[in-house]
Amino acid sequence: MTTLWHNLRLIDQPDVDAIVSDGATISWVGKQTDAPDCDQKVDLGNAWVTPGLIDCHTHVVFGGERAHEFDMRLQGKSYAEIAASGGGIASTMQATRQSDEQTLYKLARQRIEQLIADGVTTIEIKSGYGLDEQSETKMLRVIRKLGEELPVTILSTALLAHSLPPEYADDKAGYVYWVCQMLPKLHKEGLIDAVDAFCEHLAFSPEQVTQIFDCAGRLGLPVKLHAEQLSLQGAAQVAARFHAMSADHLEHLDEAGVVAMAKAGTVAVLLPGAFYFLRETQYPPVNLLRRYQVPIAIASDCNPGTSPVLSLRLMMNMACTLFRLTPAEALAGVTVNAAKALGLQNSHGQIAPGFSADMIAWQVDDPAELCYWLGGQLPHQRIYQGELDVSQGV
Repeated sequence: MTTLWHNLRLIDQPDVDAIVSDGATISWVGKQTDAPDCDQKVDLGNAWVTPGLIDCHTHVVFGGERAHEFDMRLQGKSYAEIAASGGGIASTMQATRQSDEQTLYKLARQRIEQLIADGVTTIEIKSGYGLDEQSETKMLRVIRKLGEELPVTILSTALLAHSLPPEYADDKAGYVYWVCQMLPKLHKEGLIDAVDAFCEHLAFSPEQVTQIFDCAGRLGLPVKLHAEQLSLQGAAQVAARFHAMSADHLEHLDEAGVVAMAKAGTVAVLLPGAFYFLRETQYPPVNLLRRYQVPIAIASDCNPGTSPVLSLRLMMNMACTLFRLTPAEALAGVTVNAAKALGLQNSHGQIAPGFSADMIAWQVDDPAELCYWLGGQLPHQRIYQGELDVSQGV
């Protein structure tokens, strides 16, 4: 069925006031007076229309919570100190291992529904809280089920190299070998779209990440990387060497890493929620990223320990207030650049013929309001794959 969406405004295309979708795909964009005949028409009330928002870095599938660590951090404990005392990822690992698929699904669905209500139409979800075969497989199956049952596009990323489980406490090399044995199994089951790793002094070294990315490459799987979050490890260069879709966090990124990312076409994913929650003082080098024209994406990093965030629009505000992005850069960061960070640059994140008909019609006076308001939901209509989502919006 073809639909004419009209009486609308596009930020970067002032002459456009109508969009035609054919099923789940945009087929035409232009002036309504020139629009082709359609099966139905929908008046969007002079709304500002953007692509559906894309959250390109989340960990929304997990068991338990870590509110007590929030209290510990306020008392002066660092991320590394909390992890060394048995907290951090190890705490969530235990809760996730103990949760069945139904529980994980229910909890994750509640979190995703909050993101959907905020205008999100595409979400990336990582594993990495199971850290054994049964639990990682369980997480990835939940991710696939969420994608099948919710009105949102979900991509699944295997983050087995997130932390070292207790079974391998004294054998990090053995665990990396296990990861490389697991990836082909999970890929064969159709459970993963990409591979990620945490490259950090308290996680995995550049050499160990290289082993894992070599394995991903043999499987034809794209990669992305948690890089330069707590210290400078040369992780951005590792990501660039493998033409990673993205390198994420990047507070300690240096110019050499920026240059490498620019040459490789790797997107910089900034995560202001984690920066804020950890009370970091080292800012990502936004001006260097601009100078070398590295695309900047923004994501929620929704996770139980360092970014319990359920609003991507709040991250747009924080990207502006904390990292000094402009509202236009923040919007690009959750649309066109976020799509590139997921390898979806040819199908998502833009309002153009051939792209997915995922759109948000915002009833606001100024597009900058998307970044301006703190909390709450802005009046909007959510269009997912060419269908008006009547359960969300105004």
